[in-house]
Parts: sequence; structure tokens; C-alpha cells
Amino acid sequence: MRRLLLVAGIAVGLLRTASVAQEASFLPNRSGSLKFAAIGDNGTGEQPQYDVARQMDQWHQHFAFDMVIMLGDNLYGSQGPADFVRKFERPYKPLLDAGVKFYASLGNHDKTSNDTYAPFNMNGERYYSYVRGDVRFLVLDTNVLDGPQLEWLETILRESREPWKIAYFHHPLYSDGGRHGSEVELRVKLEPLFVKYGVDVVYSGHDHIYERVVPQKGITYFVAGSAGELREGDLKRSNMTAAGFDRDRSFLLNEVAGDDLFFEAISRTGVSVDHGVIHRRGTP
Repeated sequence: MRRLLLVAGIAVGLLRTASVAQEASFLPNRSGSLKFAAIGDNGTGEQPQYDVARQMDQWHQHFAFDMVIMLGDNLYGSQGPADFVRKFERPYKPLLDAGVKFYASLGNHDKTSNDTYAPFNMNGERYYSYVRGDVRFLVLDTNVLDGPQLEWLETILRESREPWKIAYFHHPLYSDGGRHGSEVELRVKLEPLFVKYGVDVVYSGHDHIYERVVPQKGITYFVAGSAGELREGDLKRSNMTAAGFDRDRSFLLNEVAGDDLFFEAISRTGVSVDHGVIHRRGTP
């Protein structure tokens, strides 16, 4: 029987400094585990994005993630060569210099030609898949979710033998964000495939909030669209909301260790605002 074990908590009380938050991290930080960060709607080139990037670098010194998944809207506004420097290369320079790889998906504000930008590691493909450790990552383009992409997705899922399957893309299938909310038409197309082939976790952006959704049909959904932009107070909590944070920018840290995925959402001031562990689907 498929089941998912989820233990989580919300940080409350006074704000902690970054160093204290790092020391009190809920991530096990095990040797040999797969560690990655998730950011969405980040590419503003403004101070809050730089603050989040600096916080990511500080956490990286204690929790050495070697990859970052990008959930779309990687650049806002103009997207010329100087913009890639100001909105990506400069804020994340310490991580890039440390060898951290970024793997992007396209959002509605991104030019499709950005899939050829080498540091996004898309290799000219608007949707693609890759494997890291025991995890098969599936990166979709939900701006144009056409027949060929869906056929490709089902083929990859059917043939995948990795224990973990994680999908990410821009538009959330489930969200309590007031501005956009759940993309039901996308859900109708994608959820049956995710359920059939055992996708464990899904990350999206688009709504400029952080939210963890109560597991839907055994799958955990995250909305992490506030690494640069923020729509303060936009989280309209419902019985679907497991946890959320819409008061400041944030990013998400993740660690896959055996049959468990540990996660911790961090604000730009270094406060842990949500944490927990997800047990892989299909395991006893």
C-alpha cells in the first residue's frame, strides 16, 4: 500500500539570527545524501533577491547542496546579456564559484530562448530530465504543455527505474495563492501521470508565496515562488494548506537520504519557517 509519512513544523516566536537558525537546522546533513535548493520567481535583480542569494550562500557553508532547481520566472523584464549578469550571475556568484549547478524551468516571464543560456543547464530544451543519485528529476514547460511534451513525459516516467521521482515547473497544480491559485487545466493533464507512475514530490512557483500543500493522492506539492518577488498576504489558507509563509522572501532546502526527503523553508533573514520529512511513495 502506498503511503506517505509527513512530519512538519512551523517556526514561531522571535526571529533568530542566521547563524542560530543554521545551527538549529532540521536537516540531517548526512554524508552522501543528495542536497539541493529550490527557488522560484527570483530574477528581479533587486535587493531582496540578493538578500536571499546571500542567505543561500551562508546556509551552503553549513549544508553543502550542490544543485539548485529553478521554478521559472528566472528573469523579469529585459533579458539581454547585462540582465543575466545582474539578475543571475552576480547574486549567485558565490554558489556558482563553489561549483553549484542551477537547473532551470521556464516561467511565463522567461524568454523561450533562455533555454540556451549555459548556466541554466537546459541544453536548448524547454523540457528535459536528468538523474542525480537516486532521484529522477522531470522539468516541464507549463507555458506550452502540448501533446509531444506529455508523450515524452509518460515515456520517461514509464521507463524510469530510479526510486525517487521529482517533477518541477512554473505553474502550480495546487496553490492557495490569491493571485493565481491552482492551475486546474494543467492538473487534469499531469496529475493522472504523476499518480500512475509514482511521482513523489512536485515543486512550482508562479504564486509569490511559500506553501506546502496537504498531500494530494499521495503526492506532496510545494509552491516556492518568493525567492525574489513577494505578494505579501496573498496566501489564502484553506484545508489544503499544510504550511505557508507570505510575509517575506524565502527559499527551500532539500535532502534526499534513502527513503526520506527532508525539507526546510528559510526566509531571507535566515529564519526556518517550515520543515519536515516526506517518506517515499511505495515503501512500507
